Amino acid sequence: MKDYVAPLRDMQFVLREIAPLDEVSNLPGCGDVNLEVAEAILKEAGKFAGGVLSPLNRVGDREGSKLKDGEVKTPAGWRDAYRQFVDGGWNALSCDPHYGGQGVPRLVSALVEEMWNAANVSFALCPMLTRGAIEALELKGSEELKKAFLPKLTSGEWTGTMVLTEPQAGSDLSAVRTRAVKQPDGTYRLEGQKIFITYGEHDVAENIVHLVLARTPDAPEGVKGISLFLVPKFVPNADGSVGARNDVRCVSLEHKLGIHASPTAVLAFGDKDGAVGWLVGEENRGLEYMFITMNAARYSVGLEGVGLGERAYQAALDYAKERLQGTELGTKSKEKAPILRHPDVRRMLLQMRSRTEAMRAVAAVTAAATDVARAHPDAARRARSQAFVELMIPIVKAWSTDAAIDIASLGIQVHGGAGFIEETGAAQFLRDARITSIYEGTNGIQALDLVGRKVARDQGETIRAVLAEMRAVEAELEKEKDEALSAIAARLRDGVVALEQAVQYVVATYTTDLRKVLVGAVPFLELFGTVAGGWQMARAALAARRRLAAGGDGDPAFYKGKLQSARFYADHVLVRAGGLARTVVSGADSALAIADDEF
Repeated sequence: MKDYVAPLRDMQFVLREIAPLDEVSNLPGCGDVNLEVAEAILKEAGKFAGGVLSPLNRVGDREGSKLKDGEVKTPAGWRDAYRQFVDGGWNALSCDPHYGGQGVPRLVSALVEEMWNAANVSFALCPMLTRGAIEALELKGSEELKKAFLPKLTSGEWTGTMVLTEPQAGSDLSAVRTRAVKQPDGTYRLEGQKIFITYGEHDVAENIVHLVLARTPDAPEGVKGISLFLVPKFVPNADGSVGARNDVRCVSLEHKLGIHASPTAVLAFGDKDGAVGWLVGEENRGLEYMFITMNAARYSVGLEGVGLGERAYQAALDYAKERLQGTELGTKSKEKAPILRHPDVRRMLLQMRSRTEAMRAVAAVTAAATDVARAHPDAARRARSQAFVELMIPIVKAWSTDAAIDIASLGIQVHGGAGFIEETGAAQFLRDARITSIYEGTNGIQALDLVGRKVARDQGETIRAVLAEMRAVEAELEKEKDEALSAIAARLRDGVVALEQAVQYVVATYTTDLRKVLVGAVPFLELFGTVAGGWQMARAALAARRRLAAGGDGDPAFYKGKLQSARFYADHVLVRAGGLARTVVSGADSALAIADDEF
């Protein structure tokens, strides 16, 4: 199998046409990154992803990370690759310059992050979690904690984790029992066990900074009594160097379906004197603070979906071009044809390609809105953008990861029997992708968040504003008087109508019959994602047609391919919207009527 090649041309298209970087570059603090600089960053990132990370992907899958005598050894090449990653400044790409970061807009860093995930998702998980820890400390850490930890986390010399769940708790964080007792010097001592901690122990960096949810002795019950603590593997000395080993140890590593190279640890805090930790923010507000990290992580997990979709597509396309099997049906030729010529293989490949392009576009538009929400000088504009980002986070996370699993499965199907054999590598993408719909709150939880907090709570105001933008794109398509664009407009119009019906149902029913709405929460999320993807693909088609009319910018083949990909998405993916809407509006009774003992 060939190594990953970054889809630079499509990423350039996204930055020029879908989520225009020129608009982001005009924001305060973003002016240093124009299109020329951004494309140079993407080019260098693509080289690193394809030349350093991608060759290690199979190595990591075969070897996995190993635990011996409490220490974790990552696969061959991992430590050197991480050192190159840090030395290249990649960890600091989007971080605050005050702590040594480069301040690159999220729009650009998101596309770079997609590359890391496509090339080697097990590797990419480490800097992804570090970035989440950085964001939490930037917003809620004391000045002392920021000074002591942010420079090292930003550079990547130290890595970060999220330490949430426990054996008895799972996704129910109200059941967290880890205990934190305040000491006379203002620190805390933590005792408890945590599970499913990604990169909770490893050998790629000299220190690991854990952000841990725990309870103080007098904390109220439930989620209102959870606090957030910073607990390092090694307690730093006054000069910032690594000091004594803290009372934190790795009990075991999980044996997983995929992402074998990413060490998923069971951590014990306080087996001896208690693990030294510092309170982040105020007591009993830990879950609120952790959601800062979790939202950043949820978006990043969505980028894992985009990256894995791209990687699975590339592998399947390469195989389809090279594998000769059968003759081309409908022709008189007796020569063996590459399976790319077979209609069903073409259908599967275009499913993979068009959905990945739609996911990339949706993620990029959300990233650009994140930059606007952070830096725009107008408060009202910041608020609108933030509302849009919060609406779209469940889509980027859940819709993209569900799609990635399906795309990776299609990749195996394109390979046929060879895809079911580990040696071809196609199966790894499916195994690696499978966790993404579970990470950072399962996709069912993302759907509950979407229908409750993001749609019903504001009576559908934010999503209706998005629907209005979709209708505006539909009108622009019709103005072009072009057959292909008109066909896409018709599919988009049907999708918008279906989504509007589902939104009306959710808003009207949420407070009167909650269980009915929740039965359809996951189909609602899929519906919204499908239509949002169609919206962005319609915009891509419009831009491609206009570029072709102007001469094609020296690359007419790309724009023709983009137009065809958008048409395929409309005809094969967007058309599912009507059925999903009917499930949301009318599917609850059949799910709720069955008694428990009838299962």
